[in-house]
Amino acid sequence: MQFSTSETTVDPVALRSALLHDAAGAYASFEGWVRDHNEGKTVDALEYSAYKPLAEKEGARIVKEALKRFDIEAAACVHRVGPLKIGDIAVWVGVSSPHRGAAFDACRYIIDETKARVPIWKRENYRNGHSEWVNCHKVNAR
Repeated sequence: MQFSTSETTVDPVALRSALLHDAAGAYASFEGWVRDHNEGKTVDALEYSAYKPLAEKEGARIVKEALKRFDIEAAACVHRVGPLKIGDIAVWVGVSSPHRGAAFDACRYIIDETKARVPIWKRENYRNGHSEWVNCHKVNAR
């Protein structure tokens, strides 16, 4: 598994164990959590939607780019889809590498490119009863 979407809770311990490698001396990860506010609004929950075949294809492309670009042994990214509660892990990235610098750099590359390129959309549900799709207007031309 290099990139996947998941409708179930993300298990960072299990995901990390899949990245263990004898040549790796470093591991870096990123967890994006659902928070209770955004742009001055109180968030109760959110939902991610994706066209899975396209999202997983582009996500896999990003992880493969990281494997070529950085001196790393393994990398993976999981993005949740469906309804999430405050505190849930929305996205997880993990990288193992011989050295920490490459692990940190690759981890940041994967999350930044995932946010910019993978077609996953977020709808926030607010405490006042309203909801809206957020960041859907931003298109990153590459």
